[in-house]
Amino acid sequence: MRYGKISLILAAAVIFTGCTMIPNYNRPQAPVPEAWPEGSVYRDVAGDPDAPLAADLRWKEFFTDSRLQAVIETALENNRDLRVAALNVEKARAMYRIQRSDLLPKLNATGSGFKQRVPGDLSSTGNDMIAEEYRVELGIAAWELDFFGRIRSLSRQALESYFATEEARRGAQLLLVSEVANAWLKLAADRENLDLARSTLTSQQAAYDLIRRRVEVGLTAELDLYQVQTRVDAARVDVARFSAEVARDENILALLAGKAVPENLMPADLSSVAPMAPVFAGTSSAVLLNRPDIQQAERRLRAANANIGAARAVLFPRISLTTALGTASSDLSGLFDSGSRTWTFGPQIGLPVFDPRIWSALTVSKVEREIALTQYEGAIQSAFREVADALADNGSIGDQLAAQQSLVEATAEAYRLSNARYEKGSDIYLTVLDAQRALYGAQQGHIAIRRAELANKIKLYAVLGGGAD
Repeated sequence: MRYGKISLILAAAVIFTGCTMIPNYNRPQAPVPEAWPEGSVYRDVAGDPDAPLAADLRWKEFFTDSRLQAVIETALENNRDLRVAALNVEKARAMYRIQRSDLLPKLNATGSGFKQRVPGDLSSTGNDMIAEEYRVELGIAAWELDFFGRIRSLSRQALESYFATEEARRGAQLLLVSEVANAWLKLAADRENLDLARSTLTSQQAAYDLIRRRVEVGLTAELDLYQVQTRVDAARVDVARFSAEVARDENILALLAGKAVPENLMPADLSSVAPMAPVFAGTSSAVLLNRPDIQQAERRLRAANANIGAARAVLFPRISLTTALGTASSDLSGLFDSGSRTWTFGPQIGLPVFDPRIWSALTVSKVEREIALTQYEGAIQSAFREVADALADNGSIGDQLAAQQSLVEATAEAYRLSNARYEKGSDIYLTVLDAQRALYGAQQGHIAIRRAELANKIKLYAVLGGGAD
């Protein structure tokens, strides 16, 4: 009967410890406009409505180039920063389990025994005696009955912190995917620039050799030779510079991938890159709430809100329970005989009477929630600006690319005509050099804008909360 009463008390303790003092949580209103910016630069701001939202598009569906997919997969498997983020998730999950386990009693099995000689002047009988006691018990030590939700609030805080860490891992993965893609595209652009510099050096070296022969026979002034030599040396500088840049790009890509990337997975130039899938920006800025960094900020806000509940519960009595069931005997052989059963039951209640730290801790928890709220709102505002910038670039990059292409064609024709006029003797070679310099700059600008167009697509996918998994 006594065992039944103790079991009933334990069951009641579990049932009636379900309340908490956590404030009701309502998602704060986003401090940004509901719609994306409008204006001429934002034309077609939402993109193709038939395309999926970025958050619904996995990175393998967005990046269609098989070589880039292989490099990204290598990075996801080997990148050390992402591995640390994943380990932090495992750590946060374990911390939550530790905190959650405080809700349940800890059963301990103990066995003890002692033997003591008691002298006659200390013995109740006046004679020397040997005192023995042997005990085996199964019990609960200082189990806090969570009537006011302190442990449950701390458990909720740990759970939200775990979710925040998971969102941080998802954000780190999305960042890694975009960084790998950008590094891969930069390598493609720099390799194309290197090829352009080499072809320019070849053509300028041929022009130098031709003019040198003409100078030797007296058909051309020596000034023309030194003028063309400036373009040869400039091209040599660019070849050396872009060679070093390509090497650095390969090193960065190897660092991101966690290992050397095979040459067959490297891009030859931007023209060899497969197009990326289109994404839909949506008609409302509410899509920002799917971003990992905003989800992480909101989880931290929820954790801070739960911490208030724990701080409030400290103001109320704390009830703990110690109980044990077992058997005891003065003789080891009689330890499990009939009538040797024992039990203990020791509830304890503690009420804070005067501790100014408790109220200060409650104030701290409320301030921490305000800090988390401000950080959450700031994350949304930063995300809105990033998307607005990406949409602005997306709305204007097409015009830039078309204008740059026209510039390349015009400067190429100007170079051809000026070179023809020089060969006929109707113009000076300085005009040819100016036309060649303009063409070279226009071609480099064209490469830069093509890379910027692809980088902007990656950025738009990332800032809209692209589905990295």
